[in-house]
Amino acid sequence: MPNALMPGSFDPPTNGHLNLIERAARIFDRIEVVIAQNSQKSYTFDADERQYMMEQLTDRWPHVRVHVWDRMIVEFARKVGAPVMIRGVRALSDFSYEFELSMLNKGLDPEIETIFMPTDAQYFVLRSSSIKQLVRLGGDVSTMVPPLVEEKLKEKLAR
Repeated sequence: MPNALMPGSFDPPTNGHLNLIERAARIFDRIEVVIAQNSQKSYTFDADERQYMMEQLTDRWPHVRVHVWDRMIVEFARKVGAPVMIRGVRALSDFSYEFELSMLNKGLDPEIETIFMPTDAQYFVLRSSSIKQLVRLGGDVSTMVPPLVEEKLKEKLAR
């Protein structure tokens, strides 16, 4: 199988992200996790923090590598020779957004394909904004994020 990209902001990384990476890692020879760094967006964790967490969380899969990228994702795909992008979708609204992105990327590079992978049912409602709000309010997020991420979220956001 070819190599694949899994781009995202991963702010924060969730159990849903890890589930998608694990499933993709069973299919593809190598997975390049690409953490988006967009200067126009505000993140809870900076790029180095997100990269550190993702590297720690994916170290059990030797063929998964983690990168930070601040340009167009198709450029990164060309750079590493990955003809496939994997995008997780939870609901129709996710699909609509991801489909538009895939059409944009296809226009930029027709050689790169996007595969949509539905989330497993237990991760259906995992939205990073909801997780962060729960932490701010003192809620339990232990089933939504790995312990490392829960600890980092509490350091940043807990009252």
